[in-house]
Amino acid sequence: MFPRVTVETVTSHGNPEMPPSTTSRNLSIDVLRGLTLALMIVVNTPGSWGAQYAPLMHAPWHGYTLTDLVFPSFLFVVGCALSLSMKKLAAMDDASFLRTVFRRGALIFLCGFLLYWFPFYTPDGAFIPFDDVRIMGVLQRIGLCYLIAALVVRYGGVRGALAAGAVLLLGYWWVLRQFGDYSLAGNAVRTLDLAVLGASHMYTGDGMPFDPEGILSTLPAVVNVLGGYLAVAWIGRNGRSLRTVATLLAAGAACILVAHGWDAVLPINKKLWTSSYVVVSVGWNLILLAVLVWTIDMRGLRAGTYFFDVFGKNTLFIYMLSTLGVVALVRLRVGGMSLYQWLYQEAILPWTEPVLASFLFALGYMLACWIVAYAMDRRGIYVKL
Repeated sequence: MFPRVTVETVTSHGNPEMPPSTTSRNLSIDVLRGLTLALMIVVNTPGSWGAQYAPLMHAPWHGYTLTDLVFPSFLFVVGCALSLSMKKLAAMDDASFLRTVFRRGALIFLCGFLLYWFPFYTPDGAFIPFDDVRIMGVLQRIGLCYLIAALVVRYGGVRGALAAGAVLLLGYWWVLRQFGDYSLAGNAVRTLDLAVLGASHMYTGDGMPFDPEGILSTLPAVVNVLGGYLAVAWIGRNGRSLRTVATLLAAGAACILVAHGWDAVLPINKKLWTSSYVVVSVGWNLILLAVLVWTIDMRGLRAGTYFFDVFGKNTLFIYMLSTLGVVALVRLRVGGMSLYQWLYQEAILPWTEPVLASFLFALGYMLACWIVAYAMDRRGIYVKL
């Protein structure tokens, strides 16, 4: 049977600021997940791609910005969730476990693929053929990374995750060096995708067929998921204490230092998802998680957490909704332009300068998505894959 989407309805009682589906013990992880989604929506929906604050733009090629840390953070929190769910998964026999994780991974991949194909017809009414649809992408990478990481954890545990992480990072570096270079045109990621997928199934936004979520570069991205798994496994084993927080901070700082040193021979590059990029992104995620565990779980901070907690309850659903909403706004026409363009140029831009207007558009769109997530949370509706 093909994987199913499950909609759970939970009846709310008590304090509306702390919905029943969130335990304070894991609130820091839910907030991290929601924070990542909120930032992902903001960086994906500027009013104008030509008018943005520098931190909200991707690095042109080598190097990284705040925006370049968003997607790996998404994968990191997938690993955090995997760690929390392993007790239930570990209780399954092999057949049930494999059926569960393969279904979940396949469904996430399929949702991503259909998002790229949607709305299936051009504005002129012509059907978009399969040959013109991009195959890899954000959700596709999440589905594949989740599946591979779940298998590693199931059959290797913590030691297996550490070993797999080292093999994937070093092995990927070796492949990049042996079969190409670190340029846009000459890298091994592009070469493999052209051979397996073909140019028509690849992203072309960089001026040539090259997929930043390619087949080969998905392998090191698995380590971002394993990083989240290991971090939460460490917290679960050692408890929420100053020693645990200090260890996470030290590990994060070490990762950042190693990555920047590695950058001298293997550039930090998001689009190639280089091993040094994986290490630096995991480092920043460890530091952020440590700060959230200390402030929320240990110090009891609750002010403002509900905003991100709401996003963290229906993360994949709201992400897909945000993507579909952009497609709808681009397709709808107002006065000879798309509704997306009209809202930016006519409703926001006249009141301020272009860069701020572009940011306010993205912020407003994110808040519109949050209202949907809030309404779902108030009704106890949670979409599970």
